[in-house]
Amino acid sequence: MPSPAEETWKDHWKCFIACGIIVLSPFQYGVDFGLIGGLQAMVGFLKIYGHPAETPIGWNLDTMRQQLISSLMTLGAFISSGTAGIVATYLSRRQCLWAACALCCVSNVIMMATEDIGALYAGRFLIGLANGYFMTFSQLYIQESSPARYRGWFLTAFQFFTSFGTLIGTIIDWATAQRPDKSAYLIPLGMIYIIPAIMTVALFFIPESPRWLILRGDYDQGVKALRWLRPVGADVDAEGAEIKAAIDREKELGSTVSVMDMFTNPIDRRRTGLAVGAVLLQAASGSMFIIAYKAYFLAMAKVSNPFGMSNVLSVMGILAIFFNSLIIVRWGRRRVILTTGLAICGVLQLIIAVVYHTLGATNTTGTVLVALTCVYMMSYNGMISTYAWLAGGEIPSQRLRSYTFGLAAAVGFFGAWLTTFTAPYFINPQSMNWGPKYGFIWFPSCIIGVLWVLFFLPETKGRTLEEIDEMFEAKLPARKFRHHVCVGHVTAVEKVDDRASEKTPTEIQHAEIKA
Repeated sequence: MPSPAEETWKDHWKCFIACGIIVLSPFQYGVDFGLIGGLQAMVGFLKIYGHPAETPIGWNLDTMRQQLISSLMTLGAFISSGTAGIVATYLSRRQCLWAACALCCVSNVIMMATEDIGALYAGRFLIGLANGYFMTFSQLYIQESSPARYRGWFLTAFQFFTSFGTLIGTIIDWATAQRPDKSAYLIPLGMIYIIPAIMTVALFFIPESPRWLILRGDYDQGVKALRWLRPVGADVDAEGAEIKAAIDREKELGSTVSVMDMFTNPIDRRRTGLAVGAVLLQAASGSMFIIAYKAYFLAMAKVSNPFGMSNVLSVMGILAIFFNSLIIVRWGRRRVILTTGLAICGVLQLIIAVVYHTLGATNTTGTVLVALTCVYMMSYNGMISTYAWLAGGEIPSQRLRSYTFGLAAAVGFFGAWLTTFTAPYFINPQSMNWGPKYGFIWFPSCIIGVLWVLFFLPETKGRTLEEIDEMFEAKLPARKFRHHVCVGHVTAVEKVDDRASEKTPTEIQHAEIKA
């Protein structure tokens, strides 16, 4: 067998398969987001839930209905993510994903079988509960099961499938949008059943999260899961022992695990604040109103072929994620890329708002709007969304991971809910009718995000979860994380991070000792 330093991704093929099944979760979330944004610009949908109006498409939704249809999903996701820590006390990662699949199907039955707005609201809320589980427990599984050097790739794949799902949703909408009856939106909704059906079966063939098993006291099963996930001949006993030692070390700080532990212990309080802040950067960028309302937003801005342009935006975002996958392992510095992405997105939002404010809804404005929004989506997908989830998932402690990341995801969904709920007030012609001038609000939000990353977010690239524990326990300031040499948690399995590019400080020290 190859030595740890010589291992390639091919040696970890079973881990790639397991995480490949898990990333169907964000794909499902993306499909739902892409579909619901397009439905609100479909005549077939608006004939049932909207009303005739003097708009570019001849129909419109009441502002309140528009708010609730989009925001109830994120409200449901907020609630399910916020309770993830409690649920994880009783259910495993896979069991929670099975529950998400069941909820997704039930909610879709409700939405397809009704023409009542109240039932539609209920369906949107239930699918939000499912999406919260999909997004939270899939990331926990990836963070806890993947080797440190591939964690960035898997989280990039996570964001890729989110955006790819959004693209598929918008393409389906584009294909059915011209149908004059309710089949225009029933066909897209019918597509929602596919991924839950596939996942329900596929989850039987992969192991449970090894860290969750060891945390629950089932050490032998945890090592067995590691043996399935790691290359043949890998020293999984040493890795399992390291994981158990790190968990035991954290348990010494508190004999019980509860929600309040995230706030009472100064170290955990810091980690909780950082995880929440990192995930919240996605909402701070202002992306949610473009993702959730892009077809409607472009239609109201009098952009020709808004559904086609929505597909273009989704494709550009996916291209950005693809290019990001080529650099995340070698150059994926969380702090540098997040600050750059937030700065670019803020400036683009400001330019779009100024152009629309100056020129109004003209053909020139439409061209500029589409071009800059394409660049915006590339910047967001390539530099913010992936790294925000990645940083937020790496920071929580082993003992409180379900609680902390659940809270972070919940606050992120709350930010998304707040954006999708309030956006119609600004962009709907029946309300303030700001349209693209909404960008005036998001420029300062992005700048605040830049400053927060610079002063508070530590660099965790190339570190194992156990090394991250050690650095937080040492109470290092954010600026010292990158070059700190860890001495308490070292294994042969994990210390091959970034061999193709650069050695971490811990590797440098071990090389000097051997010499």
